[in-house]
Amino acid sequence: MLILVALHLGVAAVLPPLARRVGRAVWAVAALVPLAALGWALTHTGAVLDGRPVEQSLAWAPALGLTLDVRLDALALLMVGVVTGIGALVLLYSAYYGEHAGPRETGRDAGLLLAFAGVMLGLVVSDHLFLLYAFWELTTIASFLLIAGRDGARERRRAAEQALLTTVAGGLVMLLGFVMLGEAAGTYRVSEILADPPRGGLVPVALVLVLLGAFAKSAQFPLHAWLPAAMVAPTPVSAYLHAAAMVKAGVYLVARLAPGFAEVDPWRPLVLTVGLLTMVLGAWRALRETDLKRLLAFGTISELGMLTALLGAGTRIAALAGAATLLAHALFKSSLFMVVGVVDHQAGTRDLRELSRLGAALPALFTVAALSVASMAKLPPFVGFLGEDAAFEALLHDDITGHGWALAALAVGSVLTVAYTARYLWGAFAGKPGTAATEAARPKAAFVAPAAVTAVLGLAAGLWYSGTGTLTAAYADVFPAAPGGSPYELKLWHGATPALGLAVVTLLAGLALHAARRPVGRFAERLPRLPDAERGYGNAVRGLYRAAVGFTRRTQVGSLPLYLTIALVTVVALPGTALLLSPPPLDGIPTWWSPMEIPLGLAVLTAAAALTVIRHRLAAVLLTGAIGYGVAGLFVVQGAPDLALTQFLVETLTLVVVVLVLRRLPSRFTPGGQPRVGRWVRAAVAVAAGTFVAVFAVVATEARQGPAISTEYLRRVGETGGENVVNAIIVDFRALDTLGEISVLLVTAIGVASLVKVWRGAAVEPASAPPETGPDEAPPPRRVPGEGRARSAARWDEPAERWLPGAHARPGAERSVLMEVVTRLLFPSIMVLSLFLLFSGHYRPGGGFAGGLVAGQAFVLRYLVGGRTDLGRAAPVRPAVLAGGGLVVAAAAGAGPLAFGEPPLTGSTWEVHLPLLGAVHSSTSLYFDVGVYLLVIGVILKLLAASGTSLSQDEDAGKTGSPQTPEGETGEQEAGGRETGVQDTDGRRTGPLGGTP
Repeated sequence: MLILVALHLGVAAVLPPLARRVGRAVWAVAALVPLAALGWALTHTGAVLDGRPVEQSLAWAPALGLTLDVRLDALALLMVGVVTGIGALVLLYSAYYGEHAGPRETGRDAGLLLAFAGVMLGLVVSDHLFLLYAFWELTTIASFLLIAGRDGARERRRAAEQALLTTVAGGLVMLLGFVMLGEAAGTYRVSEILADPPRGGLVPVALVLVLLGAFAKSAQFPLHAWLPAAMVAPTPVSAYLHAAAMVKAGVYLVARLAPGFAEVDPWRPLVLTVGLLTMVLGAWRALRETDLKRLLAFGTISELGMLTALLGAGTRIAALAGAATLLAHALFKSSLFMVVGVVDHQAGTRDLRELSRLGAALPALFTVAALSVASMAKLPPFVGFLGEDAAFEALLHDDITGHGWALAALAVGSVLTVAYTARYLWGAFAGKPGTAATEAARPKAAFVAPAAVTAVLGLAAGLWYSGTGTLTAAYADVFPAAPGGSPYELKLWHGATPALGLAVVTLLAGLALHAARRPVGRFAERLPRLPDAERGYGNAVRGLYRAAVGFTRRTQVGSLPLYLTIALVTVVALPGTALLLSPPPLDGIPTWWSPMEIPLGLAVLTAAAALTVIRHRLAAVLLTGAIGYGVAGLFVVQGAPDLALTQFLVETLTLVVVVLVLRRLPSRFTPGGQPRVGRWVRAAVAVAAGTFVAVFAVVATEARQGPAISTEYLRRVGETGGENVVNAIIVDFRALDTLGEISVLLVTAIGVASLVKVWRGAAVEPASAPPETGPDEAPPPRRVPGEGRARSAARWDEPAERWLPGAHARPGAERSVLMEVVTRLLFPSIMVLSLFLLFSGHYRPGGGFAGGLVAGQAFVLRYLVGGRTDLGRAAPVRPAVLAGGGLVVAAAAGAGPLAFGEPPLTGSTWEVHLPLLGAVHSSTSLYFDVGVYLLVIGVILKLLAASGTSLSQDEDAGKTGSPQTPEGETGEQEAGGRETGVQDTDGRRTGPLGGTP
């Protein structure tokens, strides 16, 4: 099952580039994947219906209880059939709906729809609460992207934002309920929770939180406004997400948990009240809509309310009715949405006031619509009738005491359902007096075929009620049967029962209501209007915005010292007070390990004290570096060479970058002007914070109760194929932490680079971007203020440019030819040293991070002597490719063991015998380290490339305070935000960082 989910996501990733080659055929390729998943599910149908669910589990972090558990039982099988079957048909339908779209739009939409099918498949088979939540939110993200579209139209963006905010807010509340429920049960496996449901304590609160998330996802009142707003999305999105898939997620969650918690208050009253109220209000709103898609949207809200009530009621017949109605709704509602898409595509409108006599013009489409609305109106022999008959039977005879009002609400909702069903068919296809016949070309048969398939399946499922009953009863049988008599079964004829009488009455009343639509409409206009959920959402968002602005205005005063003071006072006041009230014994704590710690500590303290009074920026940076180097010396004394090496490298790199930034700032700090009292307060807070951290570190070190984990690391380091325990921890024992850390590092670098580019672009970019150039053409040079002076100053060394690229970046007065030559001579040696640290990290100090930092130092040297032009010669590759490739390599090394049935990030050793070298042995974690190495280098290059820091003071003199790109370069952004090469002074085309490609 997990492989099928990964297959969906993997194929979805390749569909955008594939669309450029095969065009609309990409939809057929996409449809093959859910069809394969459907075929796999069908092969397991017999076992699942016999009560033998298919279970799979993949350990991710077993010690933390994180496992990927999936389970295909009866309810999951029903949902898998809906998700994959309807998904494949909608993908085929999309090929004709978007036949005029370009390959970029086609590939994007096909990829997103297939990815959504994959995450929805993962959601319905998840057997772990956290895994279910992960897929839950992924469906929200995919839905947001599909609703918003690529063109970014304002109406679509707003609808996507509304759907995102509503469902994500509900999802976060649901997550809290999941945590409370899992802790109460002692497990997060859904099947285990339902096998022994917890009771008492916070379980009722947890269930209410979970239901709130389900109500938001399935558009229950009053959280339903996002669904009609989402109708601005293309019809295939509505036919799949808003009829068969995403909106069913909340209903599915209710059905999944009902067997274990339906008897726990306030579950049943809540689902019945919210569900049936939503059913009635949604159907009433559908009667007032003139847009066919919005009419179906409110009808969907109504049907989802009915499903919530039935599947959450907690009785066998209600569950049987809910499962049958779920299947029926997916079939007829997806079909009707696709019919609306055909009408809109062929007639140019979906406003029922403008459509007339379309049934005569499009008889085949009318037939498909008639079959679908018959199921929606619950007419026999369609599957919709089976569900309604069972629903009435459940509320008439099931043991749901004290809910007689529920039967009345269900009957009223059914009457309104018939009325808006008739309104849909009449509005789309009937002739209307005073309205000219709508002209519409007949659609291609393949365009109508997907809707016809679902419509016919609705009829077939009703006629073959025994098969439908077998599929749905497998889930319903988990509930206890009503006492007395034989268990209820889905049939077209149970005799002249009260349920049948109610069905006939609601059908006739609904048709009468539609026939009297004009007087009923006039009567409805005199009724007080119901609260508008859309207006309520808008008022809530505006109120939240105003509250946030007011709160920010009073708390974010723009003073960094004030923020730091508040944060430090909080840290000292809360845990510091607890430490003072119950001080631990400090006996036996050594004062120092080595006499060398004393001078190093004094040097660190002296530099820190000097920092508080220094006023020159460069001196402050140097003192900060001295503190870092002093701490690195303490690491050496303490016997931690790996930490010391990393500290030295980070401090050096930070020092260089900060000095480059200081070239843009005044040489001295801005005069303070703070009152004497403020300075004393800050000094007191600083001393208190430092004292607390020091004492806390000592106390925490001595407060360990159990054995130190370091002992176990040292004992098992040999299993990693190396001898350096620090490196083994980073790339083997705690490799998951490292993977998360390098991911954060990459995201941070992207964010910093984006901010720098946006700021620089807003300051100096021209109004119109330069035209894109061909692969062999150099872009026209941009005029930079002060460029003429810089060129004249560097003209004397133009011949040297041929062998010292980027020499023009610094004026002759600041150049050091010796440094330039030495740098180029040392560069290969430094790179070899970085590789040595990378490959030797398993046995001695080093590793991927240290090696990457050393390589970064080498590129910084090239940057200092030759600017980005010379840097590009040294690294003729895009930094983003290098950094992203490093993350991919590390992730692939971590996921590789899955192919061999092992948990992720499992390491194994290998050994080869080479001529001359002899036996060479290492570990697969080396590949993970290589990924770290590449990512660190890519991040450093990305930051250097994005900064655009000028090395020329003459050039700076010609600026007005805005950062510019170095002289002779055309910048790093071209039209569309794409990284491109730059032009060197001799007119040669250069690489992404300035070097020759």
